[in-house]
Order: sequence, then C-alpha cells, then structure tokens
Amino acid sequence: MKHLHLLSPLGFRAGAVYAGIKRKKQADVGLLVCDHLATAAAVFTTNRVFAAPIKVGREYIAAGKLCAVVVNSGNANACTGRQGDKDARRMSAVAAELIGCKPKQVLPSSTGIIGRPLPMDHVEIGIRGAAANLGSDRIHAEHFNEAILTTDLVQKHAAATVRIGQNEVIIAGVCKGSGMIGPRMALPGRALHATMLAYLTTDAAIPAPLLRRLLAEACDLSFNAVTVDDHTSTNDTACIMASGQSKAAITSAADIKNFGAALNEVCGSLAYKIAADGEGATKVVIVNVRQAKTKAAAQAIARAIANSPLVKCAMHGNDPNWGRIISAAGFAGVPFDPGCCVLKVQGIPMFRAGQPSKFDPAQVSRALHAKEVVVDLDCRQGISDAKLWTCDLSKGYITINADYHT
Repeated sequence: MKHLHLLSPLGFRAGAVYAGIKRKKQADVGLLVCDHLATAAAVFTTNRVFAAPIKVGREYIAAGKLCAVVVNSGNANACTGRQGDKDARRMSAVAAELIGCKPKQVLPSSTGIIGRPLPMDHVEIGIRGAAANLGSDRIHAEHFNEAILTTDLVQKHAAATVRIGQNEVIIAGVCKGSGMIGPRMALPGRALHATMLAYLTTDAAIPAPLLRRLLAEACDLSFNAVTVDDHTSTNDTACIMASGQSKAAITSAADIKNFGAALNEVCGSLAYKIAADGEGATKVVIVNVRQAKTKAAAQAIARAIANSPLVKCAMHGNDPNWGRIISAAGFAGVPFDPGCCVLKVQGIPMFRAGQPSKFDPAQVSRALHAKEVVVDLDCRQGISDAKLWTCDLSKGYITINADYHT
C-alpha cells in the first residue's frame, strides 16, 4: 500500500515556512489549501477562555465551506483583546488574497504561548512564503505538520481508505498535542462536557451537516478521549475539509457507516499518538472501563483514573499499586461498587469483589515496564463502556512545564 499523507486525498496542497515566531528554527506558519471550495466542518474548545482564532473560526465555519486553513505556532493569540481578533481576521484575509478566495473561507488557527500579541509582521511574511511554496507531495505535508508543533517531539499523521461504490476515498490527517491536553471539543453552540490541533482532509463528496455530525462523533471517541494533564486549552481545534474530487458521494446508510468508521480510525490513531508523545511520557496508558451503570459513569470513572497523578506516577515507576486505581474510580462522583468490580492490569487480575487478588508484584512490575499499559476495570453494574488514552507522569513533564514560558 502506498504511503498516504495529508495531501493524498485529491485536491489539496500545503506549504509552510519558518517566520521567526518560534525560538526553535523550524516551520511555524502553515497553509493548507483545497483547490476548490470544500465542504468543511470543525469542532472547537469548550473552554470559556478561548483564543481569538476560535472566536473567528466559529463564525467562519458556520457556512460549512472552506478553501483553506492558515495556522501559526509559537503564539496562541489568546487573551489578546480586540487586537487579537483583528490579527486572526488579518491572517485569513492575507491568505485569502494570495489563494484567491473570500477571507471567511479561510479558517485561522494558532498555538503557543498565551497572552502575547501576534507578531503580525512575521506572520504575514510567513503566510506569503507558505503560499508561494504550495505543493501536494509528502514533503509538503510534512512541512505543514512541522508548522503546527510546539513541545511535540514527533510529527503525528494518519490516513485510511474506504470504498464508496466504484471509487476509493482517502481520509488523512495530522495533529499536534503534547501538553495542555484534555480536549473537550464540540461543534459551535453545542455544549459538551500545549493545545490540540487536528486538520483532516478527504476527497469524498459529503454535505456539510453530515460532515459536522460525523466529525463530532469521531472527536468524542478520539480527541475528547485523550488526556495528558486534563488541561483544556484555549485553542483546541479539529477541522476537516472534503474536496469531493473522488466523485464518491456519501449518501446511503452503508456509505455513511463506512465513511464514519474510517474517520474514527484516523482520529483514533492521531489521538493515540498524542498520548504517546505526552510531555515527558515514557508509555501510553489505556484505561478501559466496562459494564458501568451509565455511559456518563463509564467516562467519569475512566477519566478519574487516567487523570490521577498518583496513578500516572505509579505507571511511571512500574509500581503495581492497584489501590490508587480503585480509589480513583471511587471518587469519580458516579455509581461505583468495589464489591462488584474486577480490576486487571496488563491482563493480570489484581482486585476482585472488594479485595485484592493473589498476584506476584514483581511479575506485575515487569509487565508495567512496557511502552503500552492496559488497565481494565469491569464494574459489573451495567452495560456501558468507555476508553481513555493517557500517559505516565515523569520528572520530564515537570521540567518542560516549569521552563515553558521562560
């Protein structure tokens, strides 16, 4: 199978340059362009403190059409007042002029330090440079991916194909996220319970209302189910553009189901990579909660376990401290009976029916010394399940965040 990337779906180009916004000399302004007006959808942070590009983006995406996304890293353009709003709109206007569309057809995004005005002289030079260097190959996709990174150590990309009638549809995406990760994203106007940015492309032909629904569902199962520190960013954004260039129309129930499954696969892969690249992380921790009383209970218990600093430290130290996991489930604020549940870590039973199981602590410690750890908690109180991805908590996380601003 050929190597798929962000620009593999028909009709997309990208460009990126270093404009001097970040101290590290790597691309920090990127432009993702669809050659034709694309159907589009986006979800944004539900944090009440939100950045200027979130305010502008909610307005611009309302029509369900985009020609491009323009993004900068190194500066979040958050808590920057009226000037921040003007700068976000200016980013879209400059990009629109260069690619030949309306400003409201370009979604602005930013990530980086909060509270500093955007250096618009650098940003505008960067947008012009990115527009002059558009291409549709893997190198251009990687350059755009680089332009959205902050404390990330690796680029994160994923893609999938799905057969729609006689045509093959490609869905591809890139994301960034390493710290300040506890996304709770939703469609504009819909209340759901370092920054996460994700940009997705597809060459399917799909109406905007359906694309909005499928993106929201995919994000709930992926980006909203990953946590590094449970800190919901001011700038979290996930956006998808559909060029329609494959001529494959998503209309039938079967096509919708198959397209949705492929979109879930791409978003899930990206979410996993965020957990794996968490600041200071040495391992991914997958928390599965099964047979909870309600869906909300399953999600609350999984999040309480995944976000517990004590659990995350135990994971880092390969410490088989099952008590931290059970107690975290107990303070989630939802129905939970330890007398019913069964806890397994790496497949090894550790707690059952209110008391510890017999296990070899040294064996469990060795099993925890892995790049991926699976925690399974069967509540045995209902039929609802939940899954969260997180990572361990190391000294590296503290070092990165103690020094991030200075």
